Amino acid sequence: MKIEETAKLMVSDEYKERFKAEYHQLRIRYRKLFVLLTKNRLGVLNFKPDCPINTLKEQLEAMKHYIAVLEERAIMENIDLEADI
Repeated sequence: MKIEETAKLMVSDEYKERFKAEYHQLRIRYRKLFVLLTKNRLGVLNFKPDCPINTLKEQLEAMKHYIAVLEERAIMENIDLEADI
């Protein structure tokens, strides 16, 4: 899935649809940052980030926690994160 594929959900009048968009956008960004950090660790990243790697690692951890919170909330609110995406 790509960010642009979540656009329709993001502008929905239904909060559950916006919730799904937020969740999927966060997962997409998480994966991209994870790949960046992996490439950096392997020494194959083709640029030097402007901020310290530790800051990016902290961001990744925060995103991981946020994903978990959204997944818990989805269970509580009966939101199927895989439906209609």
